[in-house]
Amino acid sequence: MWTIIRKEWNQFFSGWMGYISIVVYLLITAILLFYIPETNLLDAGYASLDSFFELSPLLLLILVPAITMRIFSDEYKMGTYEMLKSLPLKVSSLVLGKFFSVLLIIVIALAGSLVYVFTLHYLSLNGLDTGAILGSYIGLMMLCAVYASIGIYVSSCFSNSLASFMITAFACFLIYYVFAFFPAFYISGQNIGYYISLMGVKYHYENVSRGYLGLNDLIYFISVVSLFLYQTNSQLKKSN
Repeated sequence: MWTIIRKEWNQFFSGWMGYISIVVYLLITAILLFYIPETNLLDAGYASLDSFFELSPLLLLILVPAITMRIFSDEYKMGTYEMLKSLPLKVSSLVLGKFFSVLLIIVIALAGSLVYVFTLHYLSLNGLDTGAILGSYIGLMMLCAVYASIGIYVSSCFSNSLASFMITAFACFLIYYVFAFFPAFYISGQNIGYYISLMGVKYHYENVSRGYLGLNDLIYFISVVSLFLYQTNSQLKKSN
């Protein structure tokens, strides 16, 4: 598994596209947080990174699919998947290696956003709520794990990396935003919409971002990630 992680890491950063993806993400984030009036941190009147964590799920709809779109698609296209199959490696280890390599790259991208934390801490009078920020970063990593598992599964289904990117971005959009439209949906006086919203990522991400990591939220994230990794494992075995 570590061999796969190292391979993906080297492959991602072997060309300019890997660096460009991360730089573009950080650049767009910086523009939104420091130049756009509606989301400007400096105009908020208090030291908070709430706007960053509210915008991140949308921005990651671009970054994560850009990282995952070649995970298996390029292996199919270039014929290197046949070589991977010949290695003494379980399919599950291959999938986990790919998954953790994506998470590691995402960690690098998010580490760049710590500049905003230090900047705001330096400019604020009373400092930042580090507990809330830590909780928000944990929520962001769990969200990224869901996005990454979806992206890896989609990439295992297509040999076209552009198709993988677009379908992953759309699928992540659906699982995050669509279920959030139903919290006030009632049938016969029953708030059915609340239970529908529990199926989406947004409800659980916002819980964790508020500093509350409940058992139901943890089970949700683990279940969704496990489901898509299992489907990826099944898809690869089917293609063997």
